[in-house]
Amino acid sequence: MTTEHALTVPAPRAAGCPFDLPQAYQQAAVQGPAVRVATATGGECWLITHHEEARAVLGDRRFSSDAMLDNFPLMTEELRKMVSESRSTTEVIDDQEHIRRRRILTAEFKAKKVEALRPQIQQTVDDALDEMITAGSPADLVSRFALPVPSAVICLLLGVPAGDHDFFMDRSHTMLDFRAGPEAMMKARLDLMEYMNRLTAEKKQQPDDRLISDLLASGALPEEEVAGTGLLLLLAGHETTSSMLAMSTLALLRHPEQLALLREDPSLIKGAVEELLRYITIVQNGVGRVALEDVEVGGQLIRAGEGVLCMVSTANRDESVFPGGEDLDVRRDARSHLSFGFGIHQCVGQSLARAELQIALETLLRRLPTLRLAVPVEDLRFRDGVGFYGVEELPVEW
Repeated sequence: MTTEHALTVPAPRAAGCPFDLPQAYQQAAVQGPAVRVATATGGECWLITHHEEARAVLGDRRFSSDAMLDNFPLMTEELRKMVSESRSTTEVIDDQEHIRRRRILTAEFKAKKVEALRPQIQQTVDDALDEMITAGSPADLVSRFALPVPSAVICLLLGVPAGDHDFFMDRSHTMLDFRAGPEAMMKARLDLMEYMNRLTAEKKQQPDDRLISDLLASGALPEEEVAGTGLLLLLAGHETTSSMLAMSTLALLRHPEQLALLREDPSLIKGAVEELLRYITIVQNGVGRVALEDVEVGGQLIRAGEGVLCMVSTANRDESVFPGGEDLDVRRDARSHLSFGFGIHQCVGQSLARAELQIALETLLRRLPTLRLAVPVEDLRFRDGVGFYGVEELPVEW
């Protein structure tokens, strides 16, 4: 098609509140649930902006998550090459094989197993805070707390030696940072894949009670797929939770009345985490799909082969589902948010992410009752060039 569109995605955020959505996305949501837009990569797609329609698309198997399909939103040739070279171990599939593999992982992330990890997560959080407090105020909450806690937890879950945590933080950060360039991103991915292959081989010879060893012992996946699965879980469980932890802290510091509610009643923390997931929505560029057949969405016919971008951020602020959705309210019932996706590709590690955020935020607020920003919010640098919204550093004092 050669039609011109008023909106090109991804759209930049305007200066001002870091939690305001790009104005272009807000305007698109007003136009309707499905809006035809241009992409910065030279293509076109449908932008799905409302909650009901985004949920429907994400749960509909007539829409594929295979990034190798033509017209998959925001795919550059460099990214397509990276996905192509990774498909042997990280292939995204939509059929019964995906469901089988998902069930294997879901068993590893059952709420019961995650609950059993809570004491270890608590210890990890306390250790990180002990080190940060000992080093003294002010401190960068990202490098001292928000990054090392999720990294240590996912490495603990997988069975990665503690001495390799820094390696994983560095390589995963580069792999997910589009600003690093395709060559650096690919090199980081290869480094991580080589490491996971070696680690998986070691676990086969010397098993422990962690996830990689469990997957190998089950025999449900070939050895090379166990390594690829471990890498996916590492990336998904590290960068996303890290970004959410830092941004959640910033959101609460920017909303002192909400922070006061949590300090007064810590039992609100579970609901507050759901509200923070909804309000922040770190998946800032949406969730891509390609229609496998003609489907009507929100009164608009989307034809087979056309790309779709579910804008989770606008869906999570849909006034018909979340009245006053532009505001943060830790007492809101926000459990229907789409921050973990929906349908067969919904995040399998969401129980772990919730537990980490609940424990980390509750402990941080309890142990540092005078926590505050050490610099004006205008001086903060935000990560707009990556798939997950975040802040580069978060200087705090207490």
